[in-house]
Amino acid sequence: MLRQYELIEKVRSYDPTADEAVLNRAYVYAMRMHGSQKRASGDPYFAHPIEVAGILTDYRLDTATIVTALLHDVIEDTSATPEDIRGLFGPEITELVEGVTKLTKLELNSEHTKQAENLRKFILAISKDVRVLMVKLADRLHNMRTLHYIKSPAKRERIARETLDIYAPLARSIGCHRICSELEELAFEHLNPVARDAIGRRLEALRNEQGRAVSVVSGEIAAKLETAGIAARVFGREKHPYSIWRKLQRKSIGFSQLSDIYAFRVIVDTEADCYAALGVIHRAWPSVPERFKDFISTPKRNNYRSLHTTVVGPKGMRIEMQIRTETMDRIAEDGVAAHWRYKNSSYGFDAEAQAADGGRDPLVNLRHLVQVLEHGGDVEELVEHAKLEMYLDQVFVFTPKGKLVSLPRGAMPLDFAYAVHTDVGDTCIGVKINGELKPLRTILQNGDVVEVIRGARPVVPADWRSLTVTGRARSAIRRHIRQTEKEEFVRLGAATIDQTFERAGKSRKDVLLKPSLERFAVASEEELFELVGRGRISPTQVLDVIFPGLKASERDAAAATRRIEGGKGARLYVRGGGLTPGVSLNFGQCCTPVPGDRIVGILEPDGTGLTIHTIDCARLAEFEDREELWRDLQWTQEAERNTVTLSKLTATIRNAPGVLGQACTAIGEAGGNIVNLRMHRRQSDFFDVDFDIEVKDARHLTHIAAALRAYPSIETVDRAKG
Repeated sequence: MLRQYELIEKVRSYDPTADEAVLNRAYVYAMRMHGSQKRASGDPYFAHPIEVAGILTDYRLDTATIVTALLHDVIEDTSATPEDIRGLFGPEITELVEGVTKLTKLELNSEHTKQAENLRKFILAISKDVRVLMVKLADRLHNMRTLHYIKSPAKRERIARETLDIYAPLARSIGCHRICSELEELAFEHLNPVARDAIGRRLEALRNEQGRAVSVVSGEIAAKLETAGIAARVFGREKHPYSIWRKLQRKSIGFSQLSDIYAFRVIVDTEADCYAALGVIHRAWPSVPERFKDFISTPKRNNYRSLHTTVVGPKGMRIEMQIRTETMDRIAEDGVAAHWRYKNSSYGFDAEAQAADGGRDPLVNLRHLVQVLEHGGDVEELVEHAKLEMYLDQVFVFTPKGKLVSLPRGAMPLDFAYAVHTDVGDTCIGVKINGELKPLRTILQNGDVVEVIRGARPVVPADWRSLTVTGRARSAIRRHIRQTEKEEFVRLGAATIDQTFERAGKSRKDVLLKPSLERFAVASEEELFELVGRGRISPTQVLDVIFPGLKASERDAAAATRRIEGGKGARLYVRGGGLTPGVSLNFGQCCTPVPGDRIVGILEPDGTGLTIHTIDCARLAEFEDREELWRDLQWTQEAERNTVTLSKLTATIRNAPGVLGQACTAIGEAGGNIVNLRMHRRQSDFFDVDFDIEVKDARHLTHIAAALRAYPSIETVDRAKG
């Protein structure tokens, strides 16, 4: 544990203006407030905040951050209050301590829903001040260093998993590679000790075999650069076990197939020297195709800048190289923490220097996630989005005007459109990549020039979600779909209430719905209509509230079920690709689909709309060679709730007195309602009858057909198809 004077000396070594008095006061206050509290290791509890502060001095953070580290647990674990902290240390430190305290209360747990909601609050909190995140990362790092003292294996595993899923990616997102790597290694040690030990043994054997070769290669690279007049530091580095493990999993290869266990770092004086060194290296040894990356001209989102190349070096060794300046190297290791420095008689984060170093806002990645949050939606989706945003590598593409847009690798044109602006994404109807029309499922490549073709109004099909990888795009699509669905449910609810009133001989225009709003605790008629449309309130309940004295016969008439028909209301019963607003939907009369059938949509060539067919409809053969007209569709849950659908059965019946009556009775007893029947092909011994029947779903229709077949006088029963 750092002694008081040691901590202060460490701070003053990089910040001569540090306020010793406030540091002393915070050190003593933390010791006094934590008192006799103990950690799982048996050490005094106050050793923890002091070690956290020590970690942050290694990153040269300002006095306020070091004081926050010393005090970060006092509100949570002692009798200290925010008012006490404000009186002793002022508003800035109080705000930082409260920020870290809130994060501590939001520690993620194994309950998935709560974890997702807490992550949402967590990201909103740390996006306001990067120092809060730095203290939290140092806190987690020290806890991981002492995790082996916790006796419960389940608790150790939970904390390690949490570290790997959330804290390490957060450290990476702000460029703190040193913290990220140590967190990953410590978590890996607890989550998969067998794999870690196995990789460790292989690395040890490799060191014995290639240790001298690494030294020789470093010397040869340095000699080539020196001959070219480029001053450089060259050294080899070994990949960490967890990094190796991830690569083995990602590429599904064995350890012996890895070619970059060792990489070489070339540190030069200037940016121009980086490119000059690259030229020297490529002239000396052949480069491996498609293994060059320029992160200097196009930095990663966490401000990482470097040149990466792989060459076939001395003795046929594949050598991975990173070429960068001292400044780039410091930023690569320490990320946002590299920009705390002494300037203008004060010490703190230097935003100007950070921008001059070619970097961006240190919290830009987290603000991408904040934009996802602003679209609302299911909090459980956020965990997926957060991991996508923080884990995936990047691809760099350009707008037609030359503006650079960085996206996760695997991104598609819709991700680009929504990255430009939500309105651009919502109105996208096509895309040109490098001047050529391309499908929206095209994977974007580095250097692509992407031009979005826009329509006059927002059109967001539900299947667009499968054409995106970024959280921002997916959340915007979900928001638009939710809004569109809401409007449809409102229209359906209003129409259903009107129909129910009409069946009871009443009219909604003649009454006020205010009693219903009070009865069902809703704020507006629109909300009432939506709940009715979704089936959460029945229209007869609304009728009963408005007309409490209805006769039983009137109530029964009003409670009739909803019929599924084509037109505007059809979108509430059918979902899938191609259901663009404004396109008319019709149920095929050739096969009369009912809920439970597998269905497809055919976009009619004459522009009359989209017709819904069963998957085995004979008419589909006409469109066998017109794949562009086909749409994959499914029934919605609404289609299964209190609805009936018109379907057709054709029966061949013996010509005898009373047999038609038997068939109609069988249909009625099975719960079917005959809307129409037609007799044809009448002969002396048999005749055919087509029944138009209202049924609930495909199973109900099958039940009715089985009931008819049970009669000896009914020869065959088939569903009309085509």
